[in-house]
Amino acid sequence: MIPWLAPDSLDFPPVSQALGPDSEAPGLLAAGGDLSPERLKAAYAQGIFPWYGRGQPILWWSPDPRMVLQTRHFKLSRSLRKTLQRFRQTPGCEIRVDSATAEVLRACASSPREGQSGTWILPEMQAAYLELARLGVVHSIETWMDGELVGGLYGVNLGRMFFGESMFMRRTDASKIALAALVCLCRRHDIPWIDCQQNTRHLASLGAFELPREAFEAHLQAKVAEEAPRDWTYHASLWDLLDLPALPASSP
Repeated sequence: MIPWLAPDSLDFPPVSQALGPDSEAPGLLAAGGDLSPERLKAAYAQGIFPWYGRGQPILWWSPDPRMVLQTRHFKLSRSLRKTLQRFRQTPGCEIRVDSATAEVLRACASSPREGQSGTWILPEMQAAYLELARLGVVHSIETWMDGELVGGLYGVNLGRMFFGESMFMRRTDASKIALAALVCLCRRHDIPWIDCQQNTRHLASLGAFELPREAFEAHLQAKVAEEAPRDWTYHASLWDLLDLPALPASSP
């Protein structure tokens, strides 16, 4: 039986009690509770996240193995390198952070997912993450072209750890551009890992890999205890952290 969380307590069962890989719901740890900022922060600090569908109770997960992207191992394919170089050279193309978080959440909720029908980013989930955004815990990394939001992602930051949640694109590679910008921000702020939760071919192609939950938890405990970055402003100079070719000098 999956334990039901007490409404008056932020305690979670030990993650070692999550259902194993041979179960019908690998990684499922608990059900119930709420989506208050206090409970969400307590969950993420232990590597636990909510994921459920319409008509279900709130379900809490801690999968084993865990998919992570080490920011120093972010893979820049030749095509993505060219895309980023073109993006940074084109007037009207820019990265913004936290300027349209509500729209990013809505776009992620409406984006189709391979092997999934419907969305888990329900209206109450969007409201919960927007509240965390107001508290400076959730950030949206946004790809803008000519004043239009064309792609992006959002996630949770605790200490020197970033937990990626979801991404979307309305133009080719717009979500990859946002992820590359997040990697730059993480390198700038000494955030070595981005939690990707579960394995996908897309994330694996960008350098993410699986590791045992025990190793993930050990890293998490150390990094969550550190002070979180205060300034998430994206400056164009941060692209240099990806070792992209220098931009051509402008004409006098």
